[in-house]
Parts: sequence; C-alpha cells; structure tokens
Amino acid sequence: MNAETQMIVRKAVVIDVPAIGAIVNYHAGKGIMLQRPLSRIYENVRDYMVLESGGEIVGCGALHVMWDDLAEIRAVALKEEYIGKGFGRRILEALLDDAKSLGVRKVFVLTYSVELFRYLGFSDIDKSELPHKIWSDCLNCVHFPDCDESALMRSVE
Repeated sequence: MNAETQMIVRKAVVIDVPAIGAIVNYHAGKGIMLQRPLSRIYENVRDYMVLESGGEIVGCGALHVMWDDLAEIRAVALKEEYIGKGFGRRILEALLDDAKSLGVRKVFVLTYSVELFRYLGFSDIDKSELPHKIWSDCLNCVHFPDCDESALMRSVE
C-alpha cells in the first residue's frame, strides 16, 4: 500500500487541535500564513479537516462560512515532508465538498499558493470584492493594509 492510500481526510475533533496548531503555527513562523492561537482553533474546530496518516495528523485546512453564499478556505498546511505530493489538493477537495454540502455558492482564499488554487478552478479577484473578509479578519492582521497575499474565488457546484 502506498503513502497516498494510507492518508485519510476527515473532520477534525477536539483532540486534533494541538497538532493542527503545531502545523499551522510552524508555517506562520515562516511568515506564509497567519498564526492561530489554540483557543481560536478550539473555537472553530468544526471548520477544520485533517489529513491523517497512521494516526498522526500531517495536514489540515478549514472552511469558514462568512455569509449566506460565501465561505473562506483557511489554514491549509502540511508537515514539511508532505508538501508537493498532492496531499494539499486532497484537503482542498474535501473542503470544497464540505462547502457544497453546506449550500455555499462561492469559496475564496487569500494565499501565496496561487498556482495550486488556479489548478483547482479558482480565479484571481480583487480583495475589494471581499468586504466581509476585510472587515471581520483583515483589520486584525499585522499585514493590514499592506497584505501581499493573492485573493482567488471559485463557484461551488
């Protein structure tokens, strides 16, 4: 059995939070995503999916509903040794399926990984098209208003 068939993407549970925090905050320390305190991950644990291999959490991502027709994909991250092997795509596909099951019509992301999201059907948009995001989270970000992440969106069907 190869490594990919041993990988399971599932909804996160409370005991996964420390592992999610470690993965996300490792990448935050490199300046490529926002830091998330454990308290915030616990508060939003229902938003998260995890990628598990042999009982170990090796990746994660979240889908956060912003409005009646709009959700954001957040905190997609993998342990270093799993990057570039298609596992991030598996997490993203699970998050898009989750969005569809919730009846969300559009999903957006702020990211440095533009090509991955374009590959999955996301299109570039101007950040000004995201008023709910700007006012709810971006105002509290240390990079605001000089964010250099790209905004992308796609329909969920």
